[in-house]
Amino acid sequence: MRIRRSVVLALVLALCPAAAQAQVATRKSLTLEGARLAIGAAVAEARKNNATGVVAVVDEGGNLMAVERIDGTFPAGAAISIGKARTAVLFKKPTKVFEDIINKGRTAMTTVDFTPLQGGIPIVVDGQVVGAVGVSGASSAAQDEELAIAGANAVAAAPAPGTVTFLPAEQVASGFAKGAPLLEVGAYKIHASRRDGPGQVEIHTKDTDILHVLTGKATLVTGGTIVEGRETGPEEIRGASIKGGETRELQPGDVVVIPNGVPHWFKGVPGPITYYAVKVRAQ
Repeated sequence: MRIRRSVVLALVLALCPAAAQAQVATRKSLTLEGARLAIGAAVAEARKNNATGVVAVVDEGGNLMAVERIDGTFPAGAAISIGKARTAVLFKKPTKVFEDIINKGRTAMTTVDFTPLQGGIPIVVDGQVVGAVGVSGASSAAQDEELAIAGANAVAAAPAPGTVTFLPAEQVASGFAKGAPLLEVGAYKIHASRRDGPGQVEIHTKDTDILHVLTGKATLVTGGTIVEGRETGPEEIRGASIKGGETRELQPGDVVVIPNGVPHWFKGVPGPITYYAVKVRAQ
């Protein structure tokens, strides 16, 4: 009697669970929260450098998960950033690799359906490529890549649930030297913030800010009505000034809690000021 191979295989898998498990690989997947984290980090890096850009994030299959365009970026940047992200994840390499190859004379690669332009970076978590970030529309191709790297690194550095995070002193000092995020997860963020001059009015519609001043002084205005307010990103509004509000003079040691939805403005910054900014997202 002849038995079909498919039947034999089915019997083996039924009788040997270990054999069945060997047929399936366990892989990490990028979540929507992770995609938003990548975009937030890339956009924060862009704003710190007064840059424009479109940031796109795709999953490991190249499927678009999220995209954000900073005001002033040319409209076509969205399609280009998505193409960069897809190229980076499907080839598991930064897109600069392919731009360099083509620039060195291998022009036949331009016939391939991909986007060989600098600015696409794979997101790697525990050695697995789980997605990619693509950026287009910054001041240069190199800056496109810098913003994409900031987004990808934010996801790679995010701690797993239940993990204790330790930030050594040198890392914290480096963050304050230029003003940079120290930790960004779904429900909260910790920034080593630095200001060298006045800024725009800010409203975070979801995030409550907890500020602890370490060095320097500043004039902070909170409340009132924002003037020339405009949406600059998801749950983020910026403006030119505040009408009314309450003015405080900040100094080292002060702590200020600014609930989500409240306008706030560093109106006067006579010299460098450094402060921890803990952002807690409303659930």
